[in-house]
Amino acid sequence: MLQDQVQSIRLMLVDDHEVVRLGLRGVFAQGSRIKVVGESDTAAQAVTEAVRLKPDVVLMDLRLPDGSGVEACRDIRVACPDTRVLFLTSFGDANVVLATTFAGASGYLKKQIGSRSLVEAVERVAQGQSILDPTLTEAVLTRMRALATSNGDRATQALSLQEQRILPLIAEGKTNKEIATALGLSATTVKSYLHTIFQKLQISRRSQAAALFSTRNST
Repeated sequence: MLQDQVQSIRLMLVDDHEVVRLGLRGVFAQGSRIKVVGESDTAAQAVTEAVRLKPDVVLMDLRLPDGSGVEACRDIRVACPDTRVLFLTSFGDANVVLATTFAGASGYLKKQIGSRSLVEAVERVAQGQSILDPTLTEAVLTRMRALATSNGDRATQALSLQEQRILPLIAEGKTNKEIATALGLSATTVKSYLHTIFQKLQISRRSQAAALFSTRNST
Protein backbone atom coordinates (compact mmCIF):
# COMPACT_ATOMS: atom_id res chain seq x y z
CA MET A 1 0.00 0.00 0.00
CA LEU A 2 2.77 2.42 0.92
CA GLN A 3 4.52 1.73 -2.38
CA ASP A 4 1.32 2.57 -4.26
CA GLN A 5 1.05 5.84 -2.35
CA VAL A 6 4.53 7.06 -3.23
CA GLN A 7 4.82 5.66 -6.74
CA SER A 8 4.65 8.42 -9.34
CA ILE A 9 2.07 8.48 -12.12
CA ARG A 10 3.57 9.00 -15.58
CA LEU A 11 1.37 11.37 -17.57
CA MET A 12 1.44 12.44 -21.22
CA LEU A 13 -0.33 15.61 -22.39
CA VAL A 14 -2.02 15.87 -25.80
CA ASP A 15 -3.36 19.28 -26.84
CA ASP A 16 -2.70 21.39 -29.92
CA HIS A 17 -2.42 24.61 -27.88
CA GLU A 18 1.01 25.12 -26.33
CA VAL A 19 -0.34 27.50 -23.70
CA VAL A 20 -2.79 24.81 -22.51
CA ARG A 21 0.00 22.26 -22.21
CA LEU A 22 2.14 24.75 -20.28
CA GLY A 23 -0.77 25.42 -17.93
CA LEU A 24 -1.34 21.74 -17.36
CA ARG A 25 2.34 21.19 -16.63
CA GLY A 26 2.06 23.88 -13.98
CA VAL A 27 -0.97 22.21 -12.41
CA PHE A 28 0.77 18.86 -12.06
CA ALA A 29 4.02 20.41 -10.85
CA GLN A 30 2.38 21.68 -7.64
CA GLY A 31 3.44 18.93 -5.27
CA SER A 32 1.59 16.19 -7.13
CA ARG A 33 2.99 12.69 -7.56
CA ILE A 34 1.97 13.01 -11.21
CA LYS A 35 4.96 13.49 -13.49
CA VAL A 36 4.53 14.80 -17.03
CA VAL A 37 6.81 12.62 -19.16
CA GLY A 38 5.88 13.90 -22.59
CA GLU A 39 3.48 15.90 -24.71
CA SER A 40 2.05 15.95 -28.24
CA ASP A 41 0.05 18.37 -30.34
CA THR A 42 -1.35 15.99 -32.98
CA ALA A 43 -3.20 12.67 -32.99
CA ALA A 44 -0.47 10.86 -34.94
CA GLN A 45 2.25 12.11 -32.63
CA ALA A 46 0.17 11.15 -29.60
CA VAL A 47 0.06 7.52 -30.72
CA THR A 48 3.77 7.46 -31.57
CA GLU A 49 4.78 9.04 -28.26
CA ALA A 50 2.45 6.83 -26.25
CA VAL A 51 4.06 3.75 -27.77
CA ARG A 52 7.52 5.14 -27.04
CA LEU A 53 6.90 6.44 -23.52
CA LYS A 54 4.19 4.03 -22.33
CA PRO A 55 2.72 6.51 -19.83
CA ASP A 56 0.25 5.45 -17.17
CA VAL A 57 -2.27 8.06 -18.33
CA VAL A 58 -2.73 10.15 -21.47
CA LEU A 59 -4.63 13.41 -20.89
CA MET A 60 -5.99 14.30 -24.31
CA ASP A 61 -8.09 16.91 -26.07
CA LEU A 62 -10.88 15.72 -28.34
CA ARG A 63 -10.16 17.76 -31.47
CA LEU A 64 -6.66 17.73 -32.87
CA PRO A 65 -5.28 19.27 -36.08
CA ASP A 66 -4.83 15.98 -37.93
CA GLY A 67 -7.83 14.03 -36.68
CA SER A 68 -10.04 12.96 -33.82
CA GLY A 69 -8.82 12.16 -30.35
CA VAL A 70 -11.28 9.26 -30.41
CA GLU A 71 -9.31 7.45 -33.10
CA ALA A 72 -6.03 8.29 -31.37
CA CYS A 73 -7.46 6.86 -28.14
CA ARG A 74 -8.44 3.62 -29.86
CA ASP A 75 -4.98 3.29 -31.42
CA ILE A 76 -3.24 3.99 -28.12
CA ARG A 77 -5.36 1.45 -26.26
CA VAL A 78 -4.60 -1.21 -28.87
CA ALA A 79 -0.86 -0.53 -28.88
CA CYS A 80 -0.54 0.16 -25.13
CA PRO A 81 -3.30 -1.69 -23.24
CA ASP A 82 -1.86 -0.66 -19.86
CA THR A 83 -2.07 3.04 -20.73
CA ARG A 84 -5.32 4.75 -19.79
CA VAL A 85 -6.78 7.71 -21.69
CA LEU A 86 -8.60 10.61 -20.05
CA PHE A 87 -10.21 13.26 -22.24
CA LEU A 88 -10.09 16.92 -21.24
CA THR A 89 -12.03 19.05 -23.70
CA SER A 90 -14.40 21.97 -24.15
CA PHE A 91 -17.03 19.85 -25.90
CA GLY A 92 -19.90 18.21 -24.06
CA ASP A 93 -21.90 16.29 -26.67
CA ALA A 94 -23.36 13.03 -25.34
CA ASN A 95 -22.69 11.15 -28.58
CA VAL A 96 -19.04 12.14 -28.41
CA VAL A 97 -18.79 11.00 -24.79
CA LEU A 98 -20.17 7.59 -25.78
CA ALA A 99 -17.75 7.40 -28.70
CA THR A 100 -14.75 8.04 -26.44
CA THR A 101 -15.98 5.54 -23.88
CA PHE A 102 -16.29 2.74 -26.39
CA ALA A 103 -12.95 3.66 -27.94
CA GLY A 104 -11.51 2.60 -24.61
CA ALA A 105 -11.22 5.91 -22.75
CA SER A 106 -11.35 5.86 -18.95
CA GLY A 107 -12.89 9.28 -18.55
CA TYR A 108 -14.23 12.48 -20.04
CA LEU A 109 -13.88 15.90 -18.41
CA LYS A 110 -14.63 19.45 -19.48
CA LYS A 111 -11.93 22.11 -19.31
CA GLN A 112 -13.93 24.08 -16.75
CA ILE A 113 -12.76 21.62 -14.10
CA GLY A 114 -10.69 22.94 -11.19
CA SER A 115 -7.01 22.10 -10.90
CA ARG A 116 -7.39 20.04 -7.70
CA SER A 117 -10.24 18.04 -9.19
CA LEU A 118 -8.20 17.43 -12.33
CA VAL A 119 -5.27 16.07 -10.33
CA GLU A 120 -7.63 13.78 -8.41
CA ALA A 121 -9.23 12.61 -11.65
CA VAL A 122 -5.87 11.62 -13.15
CA GLU A 123 -4.99 9.78 -9.94
CA ARG A 124 -8.28 7.89 -9.98
CA VAL A 125 -7.92 6.95 -13.65
CA ALA A 126 -4.37 5.71 -12.98
CA GLN A 127 -5.86 3.47 -10.28
CA GLY A 128 -8.26 1.91 -12.77
CA GLN A 129 -11.35 3.97 -12.06
CA SER A 130 -13.58 5.69 -14.63
CA ILE A 131 -14.44 9.38 -14.60
CA LEU A 132 -17.30 11.32 -16.20
CA ASP A 133 -17.89 15.04 -15.82
CA PRO A 134 -20.99 15.30 -13.58
CA THR A 135 -22.54 17.91 -15.90
CA LEU A 136 -22.64 15.30 -18.68
CA THR A 137 -23.99 12.29 -16.79
CA GLU A 138 -27.71 12.92 -17.35
CA ALA A 139 -27.20 13.82 -21.03
CA VAL A 140 -25.29 10.59 -21.64
CA LEU A 141 -27.91 8.46 -19.85
CA THR A 142 -30.68 10.20 -21.81
CA ARG A 143 -28.89 9.52 -25.08
CA MET A 144 -28.41 5.86 -24.19
CA ARG A 145 -32.10 5.50 -23.35
CA ALA A 146 -33.05 7.22 -26.62
CA LEU A 147 -30.89 4.82 -28.60
CA ALA A 148 -32.47 1.87 -26.87
CA THR A 149 -35.99 3.21 -27.39
CA SER A 150 -35.50 4.06 -31.07
CA ASN A 151 -34.08 0.65 -31.94
CA GLY A 152 -35.71 -1.47 -29.24
CA ASP A 153 -35.23 -4.99 -28.01
CA ARG A 154 -36.93 -6.28 -31.16
CA ALA A 155 -33.90 -5.21 -33.23
CA THR A 156 -31.35 -6.82 -30.91
CA GLN A 157 -33.41 -10.02 -30.80
CA ALA A 158 -33.08 -10.19 -34.60
CA LEU A 159 -29.33 -10.76 -34.22
CA SER A 160 -27.95 -14.24 -34.76
CA LEU A 161 -26.37 -16.12 -31.87
CA GLN A 162 -22.86 -15.21 -33.05
CA GLU A 163 -23.86 -11.56 -33.48
CA GLN A 164 -25.26 -11.55 -29.95
CA ARG A 165 -21.88 -12.83 -28.72
CA ILE A 166 -20.11 -9.98 -30.51
CA LEU A 167 -22.35 -7.18 -29.18
CA PRO A 168 -21.15 -7.29 -25.52
CA LEU A 169 -17.54 -7.31 -26.73
CA ILE A 170 -18.26 -4.09 -28.61
CA ALA A 171 -19.69 -2.68 -25.38
CA GLU A 172 -16.39 -3.47 -23.66
CA GLY A 173 -14.58 -1.31 -26.21
CA LYS A 174 -12.72 -4.21 -27.82
CA THR A 175 -11.19 -3.82 -31.28
CA ASN A 176 -12.02 -6.10 -34.21
CA LYS A 177 -8.75 -7.95 -33.63
CA GLU A 178 -9.52 -8.46 -29.93
CA ILE A 179 -13.05 -9.68 -30.73
CA ALA A 180 -11.62 -12.06 -33.32
CA THR A 181 -9.18 -13.51 -30.79
CA ALA A 182 -11.86 -13.89 -28.12
CA LEU A 183 -14.25 -15.74 -30.44
CA GLY A 184 -11.73 -17.66 -32.54
CA LEU A 185 -12.60 -15.78 -35.72
CA SER A 186 -10.63 -13.84 -38.30
CA ALA A 187 -10.64 -10.02 -38.18
CA THR A 188 -12.24 -10.02 -41.64
CA THR A 189 -15.10 -12.20 -40.39
CA VAL A 190 -15.65 -9.93 -37.41
CA LYS A 191 -15.76 -6.90 -39.71
CA SER A 192 -18.43 -8.65 -41.78
CA TYR A 193 -20.46 -9.46 -38.66
CA LEU A 194 -20.23 -5.84 -37.52
CA HIS A 195 -21.55 -4.63 -40.87
CA THR A 196 -24.55 -6.95 -40.51
CA ILE A 197 -25.14 -5.92 -36.88
CA PHE A 198 -25.12 -2.23 -37.82
CA GLN A 199 -27.63 -2.88 -40.61
CA LYS A 200 -29.99 -4.86 -38.35
CA LEU A 201 -29.84 -2.29 -35.56
CA GLN A 202 -30.07 0.62 -38.03
CA ILE A 203 -27.03 2.33 -36.56
CA SER A 204 -23.73 3.56 -37.97
CA ARG A 205 -21.28 3.69 -35.06
CA ARG A 206 -19.79 1.25 -32.55
CA SER A 207 -20.75 3.61 -29.71
CA GLN A 208 -24.42 3.28 -30.63
CA ALA A 209 -24.21 -0.52 -30.59
CA ALA A 210 -22.46 -0.41 -27.25
CA ALA A 211 -25.03 2.00 -25.83
CA LEU A 212 -27.86 -0.27 -26.95
CA PHE A 213 -26.31 -3.25 -25.23
CA SER A 214 -25.45 -1.36 -22.05
CA THR A 215 -28.92 0.18 -21.69
CA ARG A 216 -30.75 -3.07 -22.45
CA ASN A 217 -28.73 -4.96 -19.85
CA SER A 218 -29.13 -2.32 -17.13
CA THR A 219 -32.92 -2.47 -17.17
